[in-house]
Amino acid sequence: MKVVVFGSGLPTTAETAQGVRDHGHEVAVVPAPTGGDDLTEAGLVDTLTGCSVVIDLSGPPSLDDGTLTEDDGLVIDEDALLARRNRATAGLLAAEAAAGVEHHVSLSAVGVDRVRAEGVFRALRAQEDMIRRSGIPYSIVRATQLFESAAEIAAATTEDWIVWVPPVGIRPVAGAEVATLLAHTAAFTPTNAVQEIAGPEQFRLDAFVRAALTSDEEHRRVFADNRSTVFGARIRHADLLPGPGAHVARQRYGDWLANRSASEAVKP
Repeated sequence: MKVVVFGSGLPTTAETAQGVRDHGHEVAVVPAPTGGDDLTEAGLVDTLTGCSVVIDLSGPPSLDDGTLTEDDGLVIDEDALLARRNRATAGLLAAEAAAGVEHHVSLSAVGVDRVRAEGVFRALRAQEDMIRRSGIPYSIVRATQLFESAAEIAAATTEDWIVWVPPVGIRPVAGAEVATLLAHTAAFTPTNAVQEIAGPEQFRLDAFVRAALTSDEEHRRVFADNRSTVFGARIRHADLLPGPGAHVARQRYGDWLANRSASEAVKP
């Protein structure tokens, strides 16, 4: 079986591809469509020729969703973002239909069904709706905040060297464990449903970000403010927490941070 992974710059892309190989399947990794002028359905159909499963990792919020500024953090043009993401998703789904793809696996974000339809979450909600209406069998994996995303969250919410985030609950998860679930999902029958994945521990978002900003060169300070937004959306306390049926990953945030520090210490 051939699987095409439409990836991002995160390590999760390579880890997902390796997970697919571990299941014994052929895999190709290509950049995720952006919704720009370079997106052509014909080119995507060629890429998907002979492909049975697509894994789309373009969903989770990132700094590419807006313009990073020193004074206001990440500034998002919601309408432009929605149009761009809709165009990318529509083009990909149309190409999948033309190529006869049998299973669309999409990485989304826990809370997309609860967070107000604002910022990146508005676009994610629209993306999930398009997938459900496409007629292509699908599986949606919603992940909580990846351990690897703390730095991006900090960058997106930094204003004049202060990181402002709401004191909301989260259960962050290792990107490698999300990749394992995505690969496993792709190897089996489409669920036509949503599966959530979360880490084993609950933190406040400000504590999660603060723990990642510990290098000697880091001068930013982290403050909690209920009025602060995350990737353009106002978040209530439980919006980003998983439901009772979520898959619970094993790795703890402290262990991941310790491993990261050890890896950085041995770099030349």
